[in-house]
Amino acid sequence: MKNKPELLAPAGDLERLKIALKYGADAVYIGGPLLNLRANAINFTIDQIKEGVEFAHSLNKKVYVTVNIVLHNEELEELDKYLKNLEKCNVDAIIVSDPTIVKEALEKTNLEVHLSTQASTLNIEACKFWKQQGVSRIVLGRECTKKEIEEIINNVDIEIETFIHGAMCAGYSGRCVMSNFLTNRDANRGGCSQICRWDFDLLDEEKKEIKGEKPFTFCSKDLSMLKFIPDMIDMGISSFKIEGRMRSIYYIATVISIYRKVIDEYYQQKDKYTYNKEYETTLRRCANRDSVPQFFNEVYDSTCSYYNGREEISNQDFLGIILDYDKETKIATIEQRNYFKKGDIVEIFGPKHNIITKKIDKIIDENNSEIEIVRHPRQVVKIKINDTVHIDDMIRVKY
Repeated sequence: MKNKPELLAPAGDLERLKIALKYGADAVYIGGPLLNLRANAINFTIDQIKEGVEFAHSLNKKVYVTVNIVLHNEELEELDKYLKNLEKCNVDAIIVSDPTIVKEALEKTNLEVHLSTQASTLNIEACKFWKQQGVSRIVLGRECTKKEIEEIINNVDIEIETFIHGAMCAGYSGRCVMSNFLTNRDANRGGCSQICRWDFDLLDEEKKEIKGEKPFTFCSKDLSMLKFIPDMIDMGISSFKIEGRMRSIYYIATVISIYRKVIDEYYQQKDKYTYNKEYETTLRRCANRDSVPQFFNEVYDSTCSYYNGREEISNQDFLGIILDYDKETKIATIEQRNYFKKGDIVEIFGPKHNIITKKIDKIIDENNSEIEIVRHPRQVVKIKINDTVHIDDMIRVKY
């Protein structure tokens, strides 16, 4: 069997970085204060990057920083200083798309450079070119099929990273100008306003409106490679990447824990491995869009997009996070994230134990009063849980 691939998680801030690593990620990728493609995210300060790297390294895990903006003249002056600061933070690699940043990083720092998916690398010769430039890993464009990925791995001796879960772009790996054109927000400089998810009037050749059951969109469904993880392991892919630096801690914990289980289960019993349909249900519940394998299995037709509208219902499954647990009294201190009440049957999941099913018999608030309902945002309450749980375990609606 091939070497076990790295499971690479997104992290929009320090809290999500720690959650991702605790829940099974081998590495995280983050955005710093400059030159990354999530301008609307919180992002990390230099001091926070340093703290995140120290935390990751204490677990023998890694941190990569995105420096994947399309560079303009105005950013050239701050580039070298920023790269030096990242080097001082001991980040494990930077993720880059612009050739200038590749060149500057390799010539003036000791930073390892990974080529971003923004470079839209989809063929053998392009991979050979970037290897010659000195990059150590290539994040392939999401448009690669299984056959194309296999051909690249078999012909180019370089680490290959592919996306396995998350949002898909309607353009070539983010090379879209619709956001610029309609909202003056540059998608390739971190300001995408997600035009592809808007509703549009659809006109015929004579500019007469075509009426359908729902408004027209060209929004892509999300990507999910859960069923194909064994195939991707056997192909020799070095890193499995999950999209979503602006996603919640609940989303990150859920998705990372599921893919961690699938990867480990396949390694532990390759000959007896069976696909667990329940994992698919869990992934579907924590997101609000349908997911498909997209280009991997060469099925990229109308079933991969929402041509006739969609519903993105806000998920209310995440009920709370455990702040503390007293093993003697069996009392868990919980910070609420969504409404729950006495009598509800919930699930508790975390990286150190199997799913625990619990009926909430009694709820105590911060005034030590018994209450029936937890309804206030981030309200702190206490409940008794006989099974041992841990800080940062999460409570959700029972599926």
